[in-house]
Amino acid sequence: MRSFFKDISLSAATAGFVAVLVGFTSSVTLVFQAAQAFGATPAQITSWMWALGLGMGLCSLVPSLILRQPVMVAWSTPGAAVLASAGLAGGYSMGEAVGAFMVCACLIALAGATGWFERAMHRIPAEIASALLAGVLARFGIQAFAAAQTALPLVLLMLLSYLLARRFLPRYAVVLTLAVAIAFTAFRGQIAVSEMRFEWAVPVFTEPQFSVSAFIGLALPLFVVTMASQNLPGVAVIRASGYPLPVSRLITMTGLATLVLAPFGAYALNFSAITAAMCMGPEAHEDRSRRYTAAVACGALYVVIGLFGAVVTGLLTAFPQELVIAIAGLALLGTIGGGLATALREDAHREAALITFLVTLSGVVIGGVGSAFWGAMAGVFTLFVQQYGRRTRGA
Repeated sequence: MRSFFKDISLSAATAGFVAVLVGFTSSVTLVFQAAQAFGATPAQITSWMWALGLGMGLCSLVPSLILRQPVMVAWSTPGAAVLASAGLAGGYSMGEAVGAFMVCACLIALAGATGWFERAMHRIPAEIASALLAGVLARFGIQAFAAAQTALPLVLLMLLSYLLARRFLPRYAVVLTLAVAIAFTAFRGQIAVSEMRFEWAVPVFTEPQFSVSAFIGLALPLFVVTMASQNLPGVAVIRASGYPLPVSRLITMTGLATLVLAPFGAYALNFSAITAAMCMGPEAHEDRSRRYTAAVACGALYVVIGLFGAVVTGLLTAFPQELVIAIAGLALLGTIGGGLATALREDAHREAALITFLVTLSGVVIGGVGSAFWGAMAGVFTLFVQQYGRRTRGA
């Protein structure tokens, strides 16, 4: 721990905070909707936040400290969307939902223990993986500037602050931009702090119930979208950032953590992509060997969210949505640029990488599976059509 306190910096701590701010505020309403689709009481919703906060926090914090590399774990945002839809349509009870969460957790752990997912990822060229990453993140960059439609003064001020800081204090560009944005919105009275009660979140145990209908309607779709729309781009971020993380063991860890916490509301834990890029990129720290501290800071904040539940939820959701969107886009500019540069560097893979980027950026959802999966499949298919058999014919 002593070395951690020597390694951490203001920029790394800020990267961890921004990652929590963006990751939490952008999808917490989906988690609430998923819980309510199964008839969750207010106490059970608080328990969901307790379980998810502790799961994400400990699965990020502990491995990052041990490996001294940034490990970023989040809840499954597309998984929450699937649950919200399927829960309302299927009329499942909370017990059946918990049983489905546990089955999904076992499938995730099995995918990690067998190593098949990591082996499949290693077969995807680095250019395709980088294009996938750029496509996932570029939507946040676009949204950052689109936010000017509803908050032009704020976005212009943040952009100017970022550009000036990048020129004179590049290491603290995101820190200073966030500070200016918070000060500006506070001065204009746009930070809406709701009434909060400072009390501990209390976990509520739900006895699991297993059924074939919940397995088919909840567990399998949750597993597919979590692996395809979350873990796939998550591994792409890891590869693009150059960290030799033990992917299979970490996926197994997320599956086991989900299994333990599922009765309390942790429906699916997985690698993060957008927030991972924030903590693994140069904005977190100029020394890549010290960027793990950003993931530790993020994990610690998630644990606090889990312990205090509604209190922290109120604090994080108090910021204007435009501020959250803009700071996310600006913080990811360097990673987006790096991903595109890697994706387009080789002539042989350039067209496949461009197709991967565009399909991923489109946001298309087919069969409940997000664009990250279809972008990767489109890129791999393009490579197959263009290159299969070439070496054989030329031999």
